[in-house]
Amino acid sequence: MRLIRRTWPLLLLLAAVAATWASGIAQQLNWSTLARHQSALTGWVNAHAIGAPALYVVVYTVVVALSLPESAVVTVAGGLLFGAWFGGILSVIGSSLGAVALFLAVRHHLADAFAARGGGLIVRLRAAIEQDGFSYLLAIRLIPAFPFWLVNLAAALSGMRLLPYAGATVIGVVPATFVYASIGAGVGKALAEGVAPDVRIIFSPAILGPLIGLAVLSLLPIAWKKWRRSNA
Repeated sequence: MRLIRRTWPLLLLLAAVAATWASGIAQQLNWSTLARHQSALTGWVNAHAIGAPALYVVVYTVVVALSLPESAVVTVAGGLLFGAWFGGILSVIGSSLGAVALFLAVRHHLADAFAARGGGLIVRLRAAIEQDGFSYLLAIRLIPAFPFWLVNLAAALSGMRLLPYAGATVIGVVPATFVYASIGAGVGKALAEGVAPDVRIIFSPAILGPLIGLAVLSLLPIAWKKWRRSNA
């Protein structure tokens, strides 16, 4: 009974993930579904100026908290329904809230057990994350090649503190999120014609290059501290 009381948030999260996949809802997060309901969604958003953005944030939070893989579809939908800037802002809020919710559910129930069974390597990694976790996570967040849900779980299991995690998440997701939202803002006609947007544009050199550059810059404080220690 004590174990259930301690782990009920994690158990609830796992049950929600299982129910979402079993019901088929997760499989509906795709371009064809977005195209099929584009007109209805646009009309509903236009009729609910306050409720629609709030509901979008809630949906995005749930998608990320449940680690559903097609969050890019939801981000593009935000740009499609609310425009590049407002849709991007809503997406950043939703993805950040979902990432924090997942982090809290895993961090307080699995991180210590994971560390206890991980040996000396995990201890050293946790020490490094505790000291420079913000910079490491920010660099990873800035490069969209890493699955968002996997980074969330890894950060939680590493024992990272909440505030650096939340700060790095909010800042790190901004560039890629606004790229996807911008795609969504101009993709309405293509979706209506049954053409899926090419979100791989984010891996083009013109976009990925600056993101990698920002990631390298975010690691400079770590390199500086190591250089100072080696030359002290």
